[in-house]
Amino acid sequence: MNFPRKLLETGQARLREVPAVALLGSRQVGKTTLARQLSEAIPGSSLLDLERAEDRRKLSDPGAYLSSVSGQLLVLDEIHRAPEIFAELRVQIDERRRAGKKTGHFLILGSAAL
Repeated sequence: MNFPRKLLETGQARLREVPAVALLGSRQVGKTTLARQLSEAIPGSSLLDLERAEDRRKLSDPGAYLSSVSGQLLVLDEIHRAPEIFAELRVQIDERRRAGKKTGHFLILGSAAL
């Protein structure tokens, strides 16, 4: 599935405006596909699918992991699988803002209905 150019441009524009963007919606509507296309357009981006145990393990120390990817876009798919990460996301956003990095830190995805 390829998303219309306008939707990709809107996502890119939002990431240039704010530190975190959320894509929310029903299951199987293309959130992950859109997120992959957005991350592919931004060099150095990383994607974690929190339905995968391996990716959840990377967040066993969320502060350390999020600090290690500072300066790049991190896509967190199925964020509802790790609700404890929201507090650390706020800390990371605040620290990055103080360092002069104000936008494009996180793209978070979640389903409206599990």
